[in-house]
Amino acid sequence: MTADAEYSTSPSVSMQDVEKIARNLHHDPFTILGPHRVTVGNHEFWVIRAWLPDAAQVFVRRPQDHSEYPMHQTHNPHFFECVMSDWKDLSVYQFRVIAENGHERYIHDPYFFLPQISDLDRYLFAMGDHHKIYEKLGAHPLSVEGVAGVYFAVWAPNARNVSIIGDFNQWHGGKHQMRVLGGSGIWELFVPDIGVGEKYKFEIKDQAGNRMIKSDPYGLAFEKRPQTASIVTDVDGYSWGDTEYLEERRRRNPLQQPISIYEVHLGSWKRKGQEGEDFLSYRDLGRELVAYVKEMGYTHIELLPIAEHPLDGSWGYQVTGYFAPTARFGTPDDFQFFVDHCHQNGIGVILDWVPAHFPRDAHGLASFDGTHLYEHQDPRKGEHKDWGTLIFNYGRNEVRNFLVANALFWLEKYHIDGLRVDAVASMIYLDYSRKAGEWIPNQYGGRENLEAIDFLKRLNELVFGYYPGVMMIAEESTAWPGVSKPTYLGGLGFNFKWNMGWMNDFLTYFSKDPIYRKYHHNMITFALLYAFHENFILVLSHDEVVHGKRSLLDKMPGDFWQKFANLRTLLAFMFGHPGKKLLFMGAEIGQWQEWQENKSLDWHLLDYEPHQGLQRLVSDLNRLLQTEPALHSLDFDYRGFEWIDFQDSDHSVIAFLRKTDHVDDTLLFVCNFTPHYHESYRIGAPVAGFYEEVFNSDSAYYWGSNKGNHGGIHSEPVPWHGRSDSLNLQLPPLATVVLKIKMPETAMPKVEPETDGE
Repeated sequence: MTADAEYSTSPSVSMQDVEKIARNLHHDPFTILGPHRVTVGNHEFWVIRAWLPDAAQVFVRRPQDHSEYPMHQTHNPHFFECVMSDWKDLSVYQFRVIAENGHERYIHDPYFFLPQISDLDRYLFAMGDHHKIYEKLGAHPLSVEGVAGVYFAVWAPNARNVSIIGDFNQWHGGKHQMRVLGGSGIWELFVPDIGVGEKYKFEIKDQAGNRMIKSDPYGLAFEKRPQTASIVTDVDGYSWGDTEYLEERRRRNPLQQPISIYEVHLGSWKRKGQEGEDFLSYRDLGRELVAYVKEMGYTHIELLPIAEHPLDGSWGYQVTGYFAPTARFGTPDDFQFFVDHCHQNGIGVILDWVPAHFPRDAHGLASFDGTHLYEHQDPRKGEHKDWGTLIFNYGRNEVRNFLVANALFWLEKYHIDGLRVDAVASMIYLDYSRKAGEWIPNQYGGRENLEAIDFLKRLNELVFGYYPGVMMIAEESTAWPGVSKPTYLGGLGFNFKWNMGWMNDFLTYFSKDPIYRKYHHNMITFALLYAFHENFILVLSHDEVVHGKRSLLDKMPGDFWQKFANLRTLLAFMFGHPGKKLLFMGAEIGQWQEWQENKSLDWHLLDYEPHQGLQRLVSDLNRLLQTEPALHSLDFDYRGFEWIDFQDSDHSVIAFLRKTDHVDDTLLFVCNFTPHYHESYRIGAPVAGFYEEVFNSDSAYYWGSNKGNHGGIHSEPVPWHGRSDSLNLQLPPLATVVLKIKMPETAMPKVEPETDGE
């Protein structure tokens, strides 16, 4: 039914207004389009206006009674208007649109609906303190006035005009022009009749009228590269099964827990296809990777960045979609399955997170609204020349809010157990990798980036306030004090720090021929001078097996057997050293080649006994770490470590204790870093008794020479190393032996076939 309505052109719109709409130059199309109450003389009536570039005829339709009112073309062939002289109360309506080709469709008017962002939302965002701004900005499926659609909002304060473009409007910027909400810089629009799965971008015009096409900074999903469109997604629909795990996590103190982290690049851990050309999906990885990690005894998986990124070769460290797990391996729902499956198998998930910099890709954050919005304008503060990337402006409230909310988002929506914050040193030093004259001092003339420091402190305070029991890990390579100390004690507020100094010294020492190691003995003992200044994670990470540095196994000196023996004792010493542990994938199987992100690990190596033995060793070390309280409960307390002897540089042997408050937990580590076999090597014993050999890296089970102490040894009343009793050990070549005190002294030795020697 078509109603006859008295029509005359509304006096409240000008040709200039319509021209702005036609050219996508209006900052608030709601002042022109949609329903408006108009007064002419003593009469008030509703007028409805629409900008529909592909329409030949348009009718306003009231769904409640199916009555229709013809709209008239005024000012412009694509500008339609209808004076509703007989409408008293405004309600939801539709347009019946007839295209030039005769095709008909029914659509709701996007300019009918009110903003869904409150004044409080805008205030908190402007203050940098809206912790869930990701629920307001971006694209969100919802129902408004009973109409289903998607609400879009984006921060672009310096834009002249912003539109939403996508498949639903033929990527035409004129069809869904947004409005800016006051001085907040937030542009918004509810687009009815679309939903999950729609591809979209923002068309942004700067003040000069230059057009840019941008992905959504708060986009929850993206097309698989090389495509870059954002995808409307609902991340709240997954049914989690990890409630018990999360409750237990809240009660735990990770500083006192056994933590052994398997660092993984999902794109190259394992591949499928005849030529290994295809990625495993998140769901494939949830089954295969989790089963492997559980079998190996790791407690956590740390993922190189999985936020959306355009370039495989960046390994994920140049992010364009901070709120979206990469589409390379599946959907957000698939990634939630992966995390959930990890938790249901007792495995924690840590993400590498990159708040230090972002790439210059045209669809990303760079010059987002035509100005230096997310980055510093001055290249002395805004560019990383080494990496070709841009630095976030931590002094801008909305930028800081973007990053804080992003960290909280991964913990909230994906139940992540920790974030390893990449490149912290580059954030906290203004002169990081810069020569004199290439950086700007802070307000006090110093080199510290005060804004970045404040950001990190606030970030950590919020994370631990919302999510007790999670891990916040700093990759910080300098001697900055208090990185892993609480902010109320003057620290940065992380609870862990990567020990980069230990890693460098450790690998330098082990790369040397054993004949020269006695001249560098301090390189393996020096770390104990500062081991308890921070809460360290000992790392043998991906950075150490790329760019000509060689794989861990290939770094080791000597012949074929010695290379494996060196790596076995290296790993065993690492697990005895105070600190949590991290090992990059491939090291546990003895990868010979450097890591390459575009191919699978060399799993075929496990067809050979030396590689099988190395894998068994790592698995047993992980289990020793979990079952022996001395190896984890006092990692960051000097009471948990004691030297027996660190001075025998001539033989390159060290001996130390790992302890708890209970004597019968004590473990004695003796490490021989040369190929020389000592049939008789005396070590001071902390107490008299029988010492069970609970681990021996030279066991035949690990492809060693099977030298050892027949399952254990009794102490003798021979003073040594300042102690009243001692042990006369058989010390295998290039090996680490671990002995555990058994009380009382008359305890019988317990033989472990897989670890004892002959």
